[in-house]
Amino acid sequence: MLDKNDFQKRMQKIEILTQEVEALPDENARSKAIELMQLMMEYHGAAIERVMEIIAAQSSSDYIFDNLTKDELSNSLLLLYGLHPLALETRIEQALDKVRPFLKSQGGDAELINIENGVVNLQMLGSCNGCPSSSLPLKQAVEKAIYETAPDVAAIEMKSGEAAPKPKKFVQIKGIQSHPPQHQTSAATKMY
Repeated sequence: MLDKNDFQKRMQKIEILTQEVEALPDENARSKAIELMQLMMEYHGAAIERVMEIIAAQSSSDYIFDNLTKDELSNSLLLLYGLHPLALETRIEQALDKVRPFLKSQGGDAELINIENGVVNLQMLGSCNGCPSSSLPLKQAVEKAIYETAPDVAAIEMKSGEAAPKPKKFVQIKGIQSHPPQHQTSAATKMY
């Protein structure tokens, strides 16, 4: 079984070999090598997807998926093939929950605003606001936790300040009648 050090060495070797294949001067050889890698990835991806479907059909699938996502090698493989059982937003929230005790011990916190095109937008709160020297370790802790839990994010953007306002609920003010109008084209609405 691969330990963490062996895993990292093999990932580095894969990266080096991929770069060497992409730099091959013989276009035909480069094209065939890349096609071979893509076909192997598709084959492995289909096989892993089948395994995930078989696991999902079992009554203990939550327990199994939980253990797979806690294992670094299994977790990275699921991410690589786009088969991770947890949504990106869920993984980000888990990362924030993991680092939140440290943030709170320093008088800060972080709140997920949204995720757009793989970019995680966060609101840094509390002592994170206004003092770059004290907020740097907090921001680094948040980044580390997120990249460990969700290495597939494109970037992390952090805004300092007050909490983002909660989304306002849609409340229909006018147009509520005991008998619906027959020819009403629009209802007046207001957000609050």
